[in-house]
Formats: sequence, C-alpha cells, structure tokens
Amino acid sequence: MKKIKVLVVDDSAVIRQIIVKALSYDAEIEVVGEAEDPYEARDMIKRLNPDILTLDIEMPKMDGISFLKNLMRLRPLPVVMLSTLTTKGADITLEALEIGAVDFIAKPSIDELHNQEESFKDVLIEKIKSAALVEQRNFKLSQSVKSHNSGKTLPFLGCKQANHLIAIGASTGGTDAIRTLLGTLPGNAPAIVIAQHIPKTFSARFAQRMNADCQVTVLEAQHGQKIKAGHVYIAPGGLHLTVVSRGSSLFCSLSDTDVVNHHRPSVDVLFESLKAVARNVQAVLLTGMGKDGAQGMLALKKLGARTLIQDKQSSLIWGMPGSAFALNAHLEQCCLNDITSKLLDYAAIDEAVIEG
Repeated sequence: MKKIKVLVVDDSAVIRQIIVKALSYDAEIEVVGEAEDPYEARDMIKRLNPDILTLDIEMPKMDGISFLKNLMRLRPLPVVMLSTLTTKGADITLEALEIGAVDFIAKPSIDELHNQEESFKDVLIEKIKSAALVEQRNFKLSQSVKSHNSGKTLPFLGCKQANHLIAIGASTGGTDAIRTLLGTLPGNAPAIVIAQHIPKTFSARFAQRMNADCQVTVLEAQHGQKIKAGHVYIAPGGLHLTVVSRGSSLFCSLSDTDVVNHHRPSVDVLFESLKAVARNVQAVLLTGMGKDGAQGMLALKKLGARTLIQDKQSSLIWGMPGSAFALNAHLEQCCLNDITSKLLDYAAIDEAVIEG
C-alpha cells in the first residue's frame, strides 16, 4: 500500500517532534521531512514531493498565509493548518481555508500537548487521512469554484410557502462551499439553518465573515431565536442546533447533549429535528468526511422534503454526500455552483401567479 507522504512545517522543534511522533503511530502515513520555515519547506516540496502539508500559521521569515497563497498559485496540494483556538487564530484560519487549505487542527500549547497527546494524535491522523482522500483533480476544481458566479446575486420573488426552510450540513471543505452557496443569495432568500463541523470561537467568526460578504443576514444561532426569511443561522461550535415549531413560527434551539457521529453540532441532529415540518424543507449535504447527515436526510426524504447533495466532481471530499447517495437519500445531486439557483427556483413564487 502506498503511504501518505507528509511534510511537517513548523518553526518549533518541539511541536514538529510531537507531530512526527503522533503520525508515526499510523502505518499508512510517512513523514518525509520537517521544515522550520517556508523557504526550507519550498525546497523540500520540490525534492520530496509530499502528498500533504501540515502548516503552522505563525512562522519566521514568511507567515503561513503568505506561504499558502504562493503554494496555491504555484504548487497546489492539500494543506492542514495548525491553528490556535483564539479569535485571531480563527480569523487567520478561516482566511487560510478561503485561500485553499483543506482543513485545520487546533494547536494547544506545548503543556497541553503533553497532557492531550493521545487525543491530539487521533485527531491529527484523522485529518491527514481525510486530506489524503482529496483527489488532485477535485482539489484544483474546488479552487476554481470560488471565483464562479462571484458577485452575481440571483433573482428571487419570494417564498411560495410560509416558513419555507433550507437546512444545510457540511464538514471538511464546507466553509468554502457555504461561502460559494451563500454568496449569490438575495436579501429576501428563504431562511437557512446550517450545521457545519467547526469548533467554538470559529463559528462566530465564520458567521461574521459571511455576514460581511453576503446580502442575507448571517448569524451564529442563539437559543430561542426566531427564524426569519433573509437570515442564515449557523450552529455554534460545540452545540447541537435544532429547529422547533411554536404556533406559526420556527425557532432555533441549542443543546450540549452527547455528540452524534463524533460531532457537535451534528447534521443528523439538525435534520431529525425537521421531520415535523419536512414538507416545507429543502435539505442539502455538502462536502465533508464521514456520514453525518445521511440518515437524517433519508428520514426527511421519506416525509416529503426535497433533498439535494453536492456531486462528487465539485466536492472536496465526497464522504457525507456520498453516504447519502449510498442510501438513496437524495432526490438530486448537483454541482456546487448550481445548488443555490435550484434551491431558489424550488422555493420561489410562480411568476404566473403574480401576473394573474
């Protein structure tokens, strides 16, 4: 079996040692080199031809973001960023994902790493193996998707039904896919709820960044918040988001109950909460590793919801949508660039009704 070749880029010798030790536990992964700065990394990439990079954001001589921009332009390959769980770290990491990083892992302090070595090892190995599933063709395609339809707001007359709701689930590659999907929505679009696998702190900053770039209002969901058209509600990291119906309105509900499919927020938890209003729901599964959301989507389909999955060709990782495909939980699979228009077309008031 061909091993996954990893190049570790970090200015801290201690951190590099911990990463190399963690990856050495998996026989399918081989660390082919260590670089302490981007210039050394550049030479090693040419010489060692790694499959994956782990990249620290803050390094001497050239910061990780500048290096990542050059890498995506000249020699694109999957990169897993090491990020601090701070507001500043969240901003830089989200920028890295926009530039082209595949995923990120929280970088605890050296003291924390020694105490959490086992859990860090497991998560790091999972991230590396997920990144290795990204086909180079799809990876390059996902980079080109970002500029497609940029700035083009789609027309929308309004929802044909009250409380029409779009529910979206995503994981690896999802922040960028969501950005593409939301970027063309008009301000009167149907209400949207999103479960994206993302840690605490990052979800708030992600919502703020989306809100600044979109015509719809994008928020980190709050418990008891009324769901309104023209608004997007993103599940906070570390909490499940569900939708509850009270009277003639829908509301967000948050909980810290057990993880589902290894995640909180979980897409299955969100989708399961929509069964009572399924006929007024469009459920979407975007790129991501694993199977979260597939069973929930199947349940919604059986109850009359419209279900869509991102196709394999435009997905960074076709795990979650692929799992839904295997269950026949979808009614349609679409290229990422086409999903927004399909959602709006289905939700829209018939023009003939207006003219009549």
